[in-house]
Formats: sequence, structure tokens, C-alpha cells
Amino acid sequence: MTDRVTPLPQSPPPGALPDASRPATRVAWRDGIPVEGGRVVAEETAVAISYDSAAYAVLMATPRDLEDFALGFSVTEGIIASRDDIADLDLVVVPEGVNVRLWLAKTPGDALERRRRRLAGPMGCGLCGLESLAEATRALPVVPPGFTVDADQVAAARDDLANHQPLFEETRAVHAAGFWLAGRAGQPGRIVAVREDVGRHNALDKLAGALIRGGVDATAGMVVMSSRVSVELVQKAAAMGVPVLVAVSAPSALAIRTAEAAGITLVAVARRDGFEVFTHPGRIVPARNDDSVQQGKARHVA
Repeated sequence: MTDRVTPLPQSPPPGALPDASRPATRVAWRDGIPVEGGRVVAEETAVAISYDSAAYAVLMATPRDLEDFALGFSVTEGIIASRDDIADLDLVVVPEGVNVRLWLAKTPGDALERRRRRLAGPMGCGLCGLESLAEATRALPVVPPGFTVDADQVAAARDDLANHQPLFEETRAVHAAGFWLAGRAGQPGRIVAVREDVGRHNALDKLAGALIRGGVDATAGMVVMSSRVSVELVQKAAAMGVPVLVAVSAPSALAIRTAEAAGITLVAVARRDGFEVFTHPGRIVPARNDDSVQQGKARHVA
């Protein structure tokens, strides 16, 4: 049996962003038998980011939520401190990809030049193209203590992430970054934003931008990732001020050392049978049923 799939044009119409996914024809081998058909695959495109008309970086990314991507990238790169530092932002679609142009409200000082990237960054690396090795392991802000979360809410956040990944449902080929916001006034915590991308660091940048645009306090919850934890994810979480970073796969040794130094609670290997806490375990507390503790609510401790 053959499923007919009409290929899409190679380039999007002028001025239109590419779709985040597209159908692709393929021949599937099952039990030694070839079957023609198709599947939906994730799109990726070159995204150039510039500040005040000066090129800064080119990264491969899923062409969705690019405003969030540019804003979050600018914060996690240390170029800006807040949304107020951006005077204007626009997207220009060209045959080669998408130009995201930002104009800064004030001079960023040395941060922009120190972090300038000269090479295109592939989707698997959030540090590619940096000219200085020192910049790859730059000093990070330290996330202060004071936030705790019940262990069962870590598991609930991990499980809930799967309910907010429509592009993954289509393609089975993208990462997701979600933000679980602690509950207030007796309400349980919940995931309030999720962003998806072919690159895990891109997904986190998009999430950072979404939180900024939505006025969500990143210090009041957890980031939940569908990926492994490499050092750039910890660096970006620290720039956001996130106290707890949760991931379904294992961390690298450098990611653990970086999280320890940045004051971030790193939770990884988060599966249905539990999870592992690698740094600052005091933020994860047992769930209690008494009325004095509300599950999922942020609490301040000494």
C-alpha cells in the first residue's frame, strides 16, 4: 500500500516563515518488506540574529516562536538584562533562512563584543562559534536559596510536559522546554509555558523569551527539559535565575559542576520510577499531607 504525499516547495513564499514541520516521502522496511509512504518531519532553518544591524550569530532552529527565541537568546547570552533593553525587533524571511533583527535601547557595553559568534552554530551545540575558550565557561550569576518543591510535583511536572508537545507528537524529533510555576493560595503548581525546537538549547531560549514576554518570574518554579543536560543548558538556566532544572536524561560532568557553582538544583534521569538529584538537593522535599504545607507551593527557608 502506498500513501501519496505531495512534497512541499523547497523555499517558503517571500515574507512567510517556513512551517515548523512538513511531510516527507520515505520507504519503510518492516519485517524485511519495503513499504512506500510518508511521515511528518521537523523543519529546521538558518536563523541569523543581529543587534543594531551588526551580525552576531547564525543558528539552526525550528522556525517557530522566533521572537521568543531572539529575546530569550539575548538574555541567556548576557547581551541584555530585560525586555526593556530591546527597542525593536523584526523578522525578515530570505531564501536562505530568517534574519531576526534587534535594536538595543542602550549600548550593551563589552558583553556583546565578548560573546560575539563568528561561525554558524549547528542545532546540537549552544556554544559553537565562540572565539574565546574562557567565554565557553564564563562566570555565572548564582541563584539564591529559598525555593523548595515537593518531590511528587517534580514527577508531576515531568509527566505533564508530554501533554504540551504538539510538534513532537507530529514528528518525534524535537526537544521541549517547559516551565512549571509554583502554586499560590492553595493551588497546585502547573506548567504555564512550553517551547519546542530541534535544538534543546534553542527550546530553552524560546522558553526564556516566552517567560519574559509573559511577565512570568523564572525564580518561582522549575524548568523541565525533554533532553539530557549539557553545560549550556545550565548556563542558560542560571542566566534566567531558575532554581531547579529537571531533565529526563543524564547530565554531563561539566553540567553538574556548573550547576553546583551556580546554585542550581539539577534533577536528571527523571523517569516514571523516580529521578536523581545531583546538586543542591535541599530544594527537593518529601510531600506531606498536613495542612501546614501545600504541595507544589514555593516556600522560603533560611
